[in-house]
Amino acid sequence: MEQKLPLPPFTLETALQKIQLAEDAWNSQNPEKVSMAYTIDSEWRNRNVFVNGRDEIVKFLTQKWEKELNYKLKKEYWAHTDNRIAVRFEYEYRDKEGKWFRAYGNENWEFDENGLMAKRYASINDLEINETERRL
Repeated sequence: MEQKLPLPPFTLETALQKIQLAEDAWNSQNPEKVSMAYTIDSEWRNRNVFVNGRDEIVKFLTQKWEKELNYKLKKEYWAHTDNRIAVRFEYEYRDKEGKWFRAYGNENWEFDENGLMAKRYASINDLEINETERRL
């Protein structure tokens, strides 16, 4: 069986570890690597887009990082239960025209018994910023 440590039930320490692993993976901008943290049939809501399964995750992330250049993400712990973690996050990127943005949001994650994320629900808002306002 495929496993992704740490496994639920989460403690504060293991929830923080899971969050850092997710942040590191997303900052790699490697869609295949990121997708391996999710179940084969993982369900996502990302803004107004619904994504189902690893193949769609890879396609979604590939398209995302083709548009969101110089991507840098920071995730922060919000709360956790046995197999769920909530985070707040912000990330910065520039578009192909050179405009910079900071995106703010919240994610709710649900994991299976093998530590793979089965559900990811993300609410995200973008704010255009000047390059001098970058924090990440």
